[in-house]
Amino acid sequence: MAAYIARRVTFIVPVALVVSFLTFMLIHLIPGDPARVLLGEEATPQNVAALDKQLGLNQPITTQYLQWLGHALHGNLGQSIILQQPVTTAIAQRLPVTLELGFVALLFSLVVSIPLGVLAASFRNSPIDYIVNVLSIIGSTVPSFVLGLVFILVFAVLLKFVPPGGYVPFNQDPAQNLRDLIMPAIVLGSAAVSINMRQVRANMLEILHQDYIRTARAKGLTRRRVLFVHALRNALLPLLTIVGIQVGAILGGTFIVESIFLWPGIGSLAIQSILAKDYPVVQGVVLLSALAYMTANLLVDIGYGFLDPRISYASH
Repeated sequence: MAAYIARRVTFIVPVALVVSFLTFMLIHLIPGDPARVLLGEEATPQNVAALDKQLGLNQPITTQYLQWLGHALHGNLGQSIILQQPVTTAIAQRLPVTLELGFVALLFSLVVSIPLGVLAASFRNSPIDYIVNVLSIIGSTVPSFVLGLVFILVFAVLLKFVPPGGYVPFNQDPAQNLRDLIMPAIVLGSAAVSINMRQVRANMLEILHQDYIRTARAKGLTRRRVLFVHALRNALLPLLTIVGIQVGAILGGTFIVESIFLWPGIGSLAIQSILAKDYPVVQGVVLLSALAYMTANLLVDIGYGFLDPRISYASH
């Protein structure tokens, strides 16, 4: 297991380099000049050129990337052009906020999808099954920005159950933090709920026809024990892979959801930085997202070994 983890960690390094290089090149294809954004539209060409030289933006792109990479290897992701603070500081200030939202969204998707998937499989082709399938289709087809606006209109404007947006830290006001968290977490996790629900249902339908399930029933075990002890454990194994992918999807989804609900995380930071042509911040956020995605997939592979003793990484 240790050798397998070491090889996987080694594989992360070249992938991170490729992601950082492609991101750096694509960012610089965005029209606009950070110096002009910083100085304003009325800035003279001479002032813009002077600031470009000061920021090193007048150098060839490959030279800029190599300089950035050299600093990044020492833990320095550069200086934010707009915020005038280190990129690592800007990300560190907002990362806990995004992690809170992402964790609750992922937890919500699992808590809702697993019981509904089991329920739909247990009552196949019944009204319950049809309702679950319809809900999964709606959740996977409605874009998050549409669902977010609908939630704000219904639950914040019309019913006034929760505030339309904003963020209060948990240590300042736990109750208000929870009220602020409800809508963005549900909107962010809705697509994951739909995917997980269909996956659990399909896995359960396949497993419920296995011989060991018929044997468990023949022994007189209760329906609940058969479903949740014998069938569900094996049905969750394929779900692990999807959850690993969803970590990256949820991080990407925060870009839109945080902007809609005024959530001050790295998603809204990335949107603001893209609009302001703040290259170092965008580069840092994308690199962090890529590393988080690869780490999540590594943890999923390790989790397989604990959930299924038949899986061994000794020969991998």
